[in-house]
Amino acid sequence: MIGYIFVVLCGLVGSALAKGKVDREPKGKFSVPVLDVKSRQLVLEANQTLTIHCRGRWELSWAFPGGVARDQERMRLEDSRCGRQSQHYCSQLTLSSAQAQHTGSFRCRYSHRTLRQRAVYVYVTDRQRPFVGEQNNSPDVVYMKESQPLVFPCRVTNPDATVSLVKFPDQELTPDQRNIVWNSRQGFLIRSPTYFYIGLFSCKTSVNGTTHSLNYLTHRQVNKIMKVYLNSTSPVQSLQGESLAINCTVTAEWNSRVSISWDYPGQANRSAIVSRWIMASKFHMVFYSILSIPKLHRSDRGLYICRVTSGPVSRETNVSVTVYDRPFIRLKPRQGAEVEAHAGQKSYRLSPKLRAFPAPEVIWLKDGKVAAEECSRYHVDGNSLVIRDVVEEDAGKYTILVGIQEHRLYQNLTLSLVVNVSPGIGEKAVSVQDPGSVPRGSRQALHCTSHGVPPPRIAWLWHPCPPKGLSINTHIFKKVFLTPLPIHIQSTYLHTAYYVSRIMNTHTLIACPHSLLILYTVQYYS
Repeated sequence: MIGYIFVVLCGLVGSALAKGKVDREPKGKFSVPVLDVKSRQLVLEANQTLTIHCRGRWELSWAFPGGVARDQERMRLEDSRCGRQSQHYCSQLTLSSAQAQHTGSFRCRYSHRTLRQRAVYVYVTDRQRPFVGEQNNSPDVVYMKESQPLVFPCRVTNPDATVSLVKFPDQELTPDQRNIVWNSRQGFLIRSPTYFYIGLFSCKTSVNGTTHSLNYLTHRQVNKIMKVYLNSTSPVQSLQGESLAINCTVTAEWNSRVSISWDYPGQANRSAIVSRWIMASKFHMVFYSILSIPKLHRSDRGLYICRVTSGPVSRETNVSVTVYDRPFIRLKPRQGAEVEAHAGQKSYRLSPKLRAFPAPEVIWLKDGKVAAEECSRYHVDGNSLVIRDVVEEDAGKYTILVGIQEHRLYQNLTLSLVVNVSPGIGEKAVSVQDPGSVPRGSRQALHCTSHGVPPPRIAWLWHPCPPKGLSINTHIFKKVFLTPLPIHIQSTYLHTAYYVSRIMNTHTLIACPHSLLILYTVQYYS
C-alpha cells in the first residue's frame, strides 16, 4: 500500500515538473524567433525589394512600421512549417518597391507571446525625401509633459544624414548627448525640457544643396483648473415661455485645454443651445460655455450641472432652475397679526412671510404714512422693516404694500406692533419726604404714581411698627388692597406703620416704601 502511494506521488511530482518546464521561459536557440538578417539594421534604396525570413518554435506574427501598415498592397507574408520534421514555424515577409515612408522597425514575434521578438531596423533612403514623415503647410504638435522627455520625431531615411534643430526664428541647438540627443530612428530627444522649449522648432537637413525641414509646435500640457463658476450663484427662477441663459466660466493656466459638458433636465430632447469660446488674459486662459434655452417649459426645471475636465482633473458646479406657470404674490403674517417688542431693544424686525415672482416692489407704512420717511430709525431691509432703538412711540399699525407692476399684482398686510414698557414709579424720580409723625384723627394720603405697558397693577402692603416693649412680628408685610388710587389713612390709636406700594405688570415688579408714625390704631378708607 505504501509503495502504491509513493508511485502515485512521484507521478504527480513528475507531471508538475513537466508542466513547469513548459511555463518557464524556454532556453535555447528558439527562445525568441530567429531572423536570417544578422545585422540590426538594413539600408535599402528606394524601390528596392525587402525580404526577411523568420523562424521559430511556435506560430509567428509580424509588426511593422505605420507606413507599411497603410500600404498593404506592396507587402506579402508567407507562413509555413519547416525543419527536418516540420517541428518549426517559418514566415517570410516581402516588401516590393520599398519607399521612404516604409522606414522603421520590422519585428517578428510569437503570436501567443508577443514580447518574445526579434527586430531589424530598415532605412529606405530617398534623396528627394530625407525625412520619413511629411507635412503640409501647418506644423505638427508635440506635447511637453511634466517629468518626461520631449521628442521632436524627425526620423530620417538615411542613418548618416546630418540634421539640425532650430528654434524659431534662427536659433540652432547643438546636440550635446546629455540633454539634447540626436537619434536617426527617433529624432531629437530633449531629456529635461524647460520653458525654453515652448514655441516653434524645425528639424532641417540639406541634400544636394536643397534644404528640407519638418516643423513642430510644442505644447506644454497643463491640467490645473483654477476656478469654475456660473453667472448665477443662487437658484434661478423664471416664467414659462421666457428664455434662459447660464454661463459656465472656467479659468485655467496657460496652455491648458479643458472640456466643458452640461447635464440638464431637457438634455434628452436637446432643448438647449450650447456655445463656447476661449479668451487669453495676461495670467491665465478663460473658457466660456453658455447654455441657452429660447423658450422655457415646466419640463426644463431642475438641476443644471456644468462639468469641466482637463486630463485627469475634473471639477463641477451646478444651479437649480425653477419654472413658474404665472407670476404670483403670497403674503401672510409670520406669527399672527399682533406682534410685540420691548422698549429699549437695540432693534426689532417686522418680517412677514412673503413669496413672490418676479421680484416685487415693497413699501412699508406706519399708521398710513411711509415709515422710512417718518423716522430715521426705520430701515427697509429686503422685505422686512427694521426698527432701531425701540421706544414706546413705535407702537402702531404697520402695513406692507407688495406689488408687481408689470403684471398688475398687488397685496398688502397690516401688523399691529405693541411696545411693552416696564412700569416705573414716579415718586422715585423725586425725593420722597418722610411725613414723620401725624396727629391722631388726621387723614393722610400716600401717593404712588406708575406708568407701563401693559398698565401695571398697584398693591399696597403694610407692616406694623410696635411701641417699645411690645412684641410684633416685624418680618411679615400685610397686604392691604390693590388700587390705582392713593391710599387714605385715618389714625385712631397709637401705632406706627411702614407702608410699601408694589407695582407690577407682565414684565417687571418694583416697590416704593412709605413710613408713617401714627398715634393710635390705624383704619383704612379709600
